Amino acid sequence: MDERVAAVNDGNRKLQIVAAVVASFTMLVVAVLALLIKHVITFQMALLMLIALFGLYFGFGVLIAVYRFIGRLE
Repeated sequence: MDERVAAVNDGNRKLQIVAAVVASFTMLVVAVLALLIKHVITFQMALLMLIALFGLYFGFGVLIAVYRFIGRLE
């Protein structure tokens, strides 16, 4: 019984992490778009910020995936 509870909790923890990452990415995109709408930044600057944001999230995601994969090899 305890193993099933631990498996469910582990699954919930992974979902919480994914939800937090998606929420933070969405909030940052909304912030960039709000700056664009208020004419604080230009369209080119907003596009550059969004591409950089996507690159950071993708790059760190790859780093975390590789780190976890190497951890399982040992």
